Amino acid sequence: MYLHLGNETIIRKEDIIGIFDLDNSTVSVKTREFLSCAQKNGQVINVSEELPKSFVLCRERDGIKIYICQLAPVTLIRRASQLSGAYE
Repeated sequence: MYLHLGNETIIRKEDIIGIFDLDNSTVSVKTREFLSCAQKNGQVINVSEELPKSFVLCRERDGIKIYICQLAPVTLIRRASQLSGAYE
């Protein structure tokens, strides 16, 4: 199944490692360092045209990708859980 992140971006649900609230998780220095390093390595994809609210950590063939998203984490989690019950 696939999860729509907004702005014409779709990811495979099976590739999701975690969905994180951007405001709460970036309080940690370690998380900020992780995101900064990923940005420098070209692993961050911004799919947000508005104020970002979450980021989705995914595993892909060439390593990890981080999608910065304007949707709230609870919205993404709800979408993912609806996919689980309906189609799997």
